Amino acid sequence: MNIEIGKTGDGRSIGLPLKFANRHGLITGATGTGKSCSLQRLAEEFSAAGVPVFAADIKGDLSGIATVAPVTFWDVFGRKGHPIRTSVQDMGPVLLARMLNLNEAQAGTLAIALKRAEDQADFLLTLDDLRWQLQDMYEDRETVCQVYGNITAASIATIQRNILTLEQQGGAHLFGEPPFDIRDLMRVVNGSEGQSKGVVNLLHADQLMEAPQLYGTLLYWMLTELFRKLPEMGDLEKPRMVFFFDEAHLLFKDAPKHLVDSIERIVRLVRSKGIGVYFVTQSPSDVPDGVLAQLGNRIQHALRAYTPKEQRFVKAAARAFRPNKDVDVEKAVLEMGVGEALISTLVDDGVPMPVERIRVTMPAGQVGPISDLERSVIIEKSALRVTYPAMVEGARHVWEFQQRQRAARGLDALPPLEYRPQQAMTMDEVLAPLTRMHQRPARNYGRELFVGTVLMAAAGVMLMVATSLG
Repeated sequence: MNIEIGKTGDGRSIGLPLKFANRHGLITGATGTGKSCSLQRLAEEFSAAGVPVFAADIKGDLSGIATVAPVTFWDVFGRKGHPIRTSVQDMGPVLLARMLNLNEAQAGTLAIALKRAEDQADFLLTLDDLRWQLQDMYEDRETVCQVYGNITAASIATIQRNILTLEQQGGAHLFGEPPFDIRDLMRVVNGSEGQSKGVVNLLHADQLMEAPQLYGTLLYWMLTELFRKLPEMGDLEKPRMVFFFDEAHLLFKDAPKHLVDSIERIVRLVRSKGIGVYFVTQSPSDVPDGVLAQLGNRIQHALRAYTPKEQRFVKAAARAFRPNKDVDVEKAVLEMGVGEALISTLVDDGVPMPVERIRVTMPAGQVGPISDLERSVIIEKSALRVTYPAMVEGARHVWEFQQRQRAARGLDALPPLEYRPQQAMTMDEVLAPLTRMHQRPARNYGRELFVGTVLMAAAGVMLMVATSLG
């Protein structure tokens, strides 16, 4: 079974065999050449074939896929989708050190902090928990050095400062509850015609991109979670899930060698879990050679070569394809228009086919973002809305109004109104507590004062009689 990607100039359809889709892939090209359309086309086709998809929506324009495919929106900040949260302990010292931009000595101190917390059965959930653990280590440095190895006050202070920087970038939203379960990305639903469709999971990442290391580390952590929690599957007729890694250069930029080696190992091994990983970036040179060698399916949009260095990249990209005597790859890379691409996918026995020049088929869904109202409706109807409650922009104002309303009614000793999003309350229901309050019979304070006075006088007389008798 193939998914169609585009057509050649003579009308031949070029596609990607689903059984080789978990051999990973690469989508490259200069800005404005059509990478996003290729990504959306592939995501739609995978979804139609019953394969769940995950993709980071950098510019917000991938949300148009919701017009033809089931979509779940995610957002670390919880404003444009369901929140993604984990714990400091589960993130681990390697990825957390990358997120905090620590050097080797500082990363070692961080590893000691997490190990010490584990030994003390002290679960580190949030960045505040990590901060307190570091402070406790600072106060007990002598014992910590004897048990775990040398730490310095300077390293602890640097980690504390970098935690503050991460919080200012919004990284604190990633740590907390409810914990994110990676298997919630792998849902398949029944379409209107009874056909199974894979859910397209879109991570809203425009604000996340302001902290590039947070973005890159988050996506790598999600990929690692897939590897950890999924069983071995071997070769399948179609992948269990496809993971698109947009702006992939952010994962590798300034990454230490041990992290790059770890990424290469995960990419190599996650194939056996039935997961296909597709890197999306401007140039193949953005991806290390060890990872690049694992990417069997390639779509190359036009490149722009204005400098000698860029011209070398063009030649390298041309040499990466299996030759086709009918296609001058090096010339085509420079002259292709928007929506055109060079493509090579794995065919029989997993061998790359000769390169072809195609025009990518336009996505069936809306090209461009949907409205905030449409997004809010999709989030409200999501099957995950209870597990991962989102604070979408429209709902946030409703929630703030409810909080003010609850506070105001609490001052008047009135019960709070129950918010029912699926069923509007009538005005009689809203006013009922006030109506009942005003319908209560008025108290006769004069009569109550008279009765109280008589009772006090009677008590005084009885007291005098008892005294005289005594």
